Amino acid sequence: MAELVRAVVAKPMVIGAENALPGELRVLRAAERSLNGQRRGLRAVAPFLGPAFIAAVAYVDPGNFATNMAGGSQYGYMLLWVVLSANLMAMLIQSMSAKLGIATGRNLPEVCRDRFPRPVVWFLWVQAELIAMATDLAEFVGAALGLNLIFGIPLFSAALLTGVAAFGILGLQAWGFRRLEATITALVGLIVIAFGLEVFRADPSWGSVAGSALIPHLDGRDSVLLAAGILGATVMPHVIYLHSALTQKRIVGANPEARRKIFHFEMVDVVIAMGIAGVINMAMLTTAAAVFNSRGLGGVGSDLTQVFDGLEHYLGSNSGLIFGIALLASGISSSSVGTLAGQVVMQGFIHRRISVFLRRAITMVPALIVIGINFDPSRALVLSQVFLSFGIPFAMIPLVLFTRNRKLMGNLTNSRFTNYASYGVAALIISLNVFLLYQTLFGGS
Repeated sequence: MAELVRAVVAKPMVIGAENALPGELRVLRAAERSLNGQRRGLRAVAPFLGPAFIAAVAYVDPGNFATNMAGGSQYGYMLLWVVLSANLMAMLIQSMSAKLGIATGRNLPEVCRDRFPRPVVWFLWVQAELIAMATDLAEFVGAALGLNLIFGIPLFSAALLTGVAAFGILGLQAWGFRRLEATITALVGLIVIAFGLEVFRADPSWGSVAGSALIPHLDGRDSVLLAAGILGATVMPHVIYLHSALTQKRIVGANPEARRKIFHFEMVDVVIAMGIAGVINMAMLTTAAAVFNSRGLGGVGSDLTQVFDGLEHYLGSNSGLIFGIALLASGISSSSVGTLAGQVVMQGFIHRRISVFLRRAITMVPALIVIGINFDPSRALVLSQVFLSFGIPFAMIPLVLFTRNRKLMGNLTNSRFTNYASYGVAALIISLNVFLLYQTLFGGS
């Protein structure tokens, strides 16, 4: 019996080490020991942390700054329940995306290409590219605005510098995925520290925070518009595609049991990363509510330049500068992640691939045009997030269809509870978007 146990434990649990870079090889060896039970506790989880943190960057991008600050300044703490709900939805959706990559070894666009008719695939690709453009617009404009606020650099020049920084982060891939993950995680950590300081200084009403986070409430068409924008900024279509790509080849299970264990570890990654993103988003809205809405300054949050000045004026201690640094970190990191997602979308849906640096250069153009014509950058951020919310169903519905398919997913098929929860989330998002479209076109309150 002892010999049999040793044979089972010695059986490889992950594959792909022969082609790994040195840093990746260390991660794969650590993952093997975790799956075999030789590493426990936090050390066992560590090799699997990373993919969700890259995805989480999209959940704290400049679009979130715009919608959360606008929501908090105009409606106080009222929309906190939207932020909390959107974050819980994000955990569900991102866990399913990660699971698809682990179970199939393919990302969501690739599975769509394999299983849908060609016209459907091309439609999904075109809308995904449009969503990617809207995403990149928000991220690029946000980073440029951050540079402008901190250093006074003209927006157009700041946008060009943002492009250079994004190129640098994308170049880290040459040294393996771990370098990129570490850099992105560090930038997320910077945002956490920044808003931890901001919300501490704002001294909000914690009773109102708790009540508004748990009791759903909306107040007219404009609040619905902002709720849809918060949802679009939080549940991001492009990272639904990306997360499956981040897990499909990172640590590849050698058998179904190994893949199940990998998914359990990745769930920890998702809960931690998305939990942090949710706390940041709630801190943003809470800060805006405590600083601006409490003073009757409902219009301040719709302009991030005024937010920068207002935080400095009312909170002092370089609070405006801290906000600008967080915005810059958010824009640069999320812009890089958006470019990676664009690569996954094109390669997956139509089996075409261009240089990630060429894609970065191309996707800079719309943002440069918006900045060049002096369009209000804060308004562009909010509108881009509303547009994003309409792309969520086109990513989520295929994801639900695939992850509930036992022939495709094997022992990682969705549970009945997960299926029902995902149906409810999809229905809620689609209903909200239809209602938003009706209200926008035909008015009403």
